[in-house]
Amino acid sequence: MLKMKKISECYDMKVFTDEGDYFGDLDEAIVTTNKIFGWRVKATKNSFLNTVLGSAKGVIVPHPLVKSMGDIMIINKSAVPSYNPEDEE
Repeated sequence: MLKMKKISECYDMKVFTDEGDYFGDLDEAIVTTNKIFGWRVKATKNSFLNTVLGSAKGVIVPHPLVKSMGDIMIINKSAVPSYNPEDEE
């Protein structure tokens, strides 16, 4: 059964990839005319985004990459910026 959720209930929701990695916290919804365009996810201290982005504050995840929303948000792994640990050396 499809459950409806208010956008205001989604703020500060934890965001995970479909592989189980903690991605960050939901910060804001980007709404165009009458639909959700995307979600702004902020990088938090222990998140995967913090490791990948460094000094950036977060990313915008397009809504089609969201797989599921409930107590947490699950996004497709293709939303994750590319990360190569060898670049840090």
